[in-house]
Amino acid sequence: MNIYLLGAANPEAVRMIGSVSRANANVEFAFLDNNPARHGTLFFGVPVIGGSQRVPELKGPDARFVNLITGSTALRYETTCELVELGATLTNFIHPGIDLSMTRMGVGCYLQAGVIMQADVELGDNTSISSACVIGHEGRIGHSVFLAPGVCIAGCVEIGDGTFIGINATVLPRLRIGRWVTIGAGALVTRDVPDYAVVVGNPARIIRSNAASYQDGRVFSSTPHPISERFQ
Repeated sequence: MNIYLLGAANPEAVRMIGSVSRANANVEFAFLDNNPARHGTLFFGVPVIGGSQRVPELKGPDARFVNLITGSTALRYETTCELVELGATLTNFIHPGIDLSMTRMGVGCYLQAGVIMQADVELGDNTSISSACVIGHEGRIGHSVFLAPGVCIAGCVEIGDGTFIGINATVLPRLRIGRWVTIGAGALVTRDVPDYAVVVGNPARIIRSNAASYQDGRVFSSTPHPISERFQ
C-alpha cells in the first residue's frame, strides 16, 4: 500500500511514519506538497514527489491519501475536497499507540501520539488531533475539526464542523461548540458557543465572528471506514 501525505511541514509526521511503518511493514510513504520549491526534495528523509495535481496519476487500488494541513480548518477542508475531487481515496493516519476501542471515526483523520479518546467518542471525516489531547467520553467531534496540542475536551461535548481549538484550551462538560468556531490558546470554555464565534480567555468570551464561508466541513458523505484502512 502507498500512502501519500499532503503537507511536508511538520517533522512529527515523519516520526509517525516510522511508528506506523514498524506496525505495517507493507506500507510505503511519500509526501505531496503544493509548494513547487519542495518538489523532488526529501523532507527528513521522505521524498516529496509533487503536489496535489499528481493525484490522478497516483490514485489506484493500492493508493491512499491523507491531508496533514492543519494551520487553518478552512484550508484543510478546501485542500481535502480538492484531493477527493481529483479521485483520491482517503485513509486515516493514526499513531499506533492510540487506543481506538469503543470509538468511531470517519476517514481522512490524522491523530498524533499521546491522544486519549475515552469510550463512545465519535470523530467525523477529515479531523486532525494533535499530541496530548484528551477527548472525554461520549464526545462528538465534527468534520474538518482541528485540535492543537494539549486540548482537553470534557465528557459529552459536541464540537461542530470546521472548529479550530488552540493549544491547551479546555471545554467543560456537556457543552455545544458550533460550526467554524475558533477557540483561542489556553481558553476555558464554560458555556455553549454559537456558530462562527471567536472566543478567548478564562472564562472564554466572544470577541468577534468568523466569516460564514461554509455550512459544514463534510468532504463527502461516508460511513465509518473499516479498521483495516486505519493506518496506525
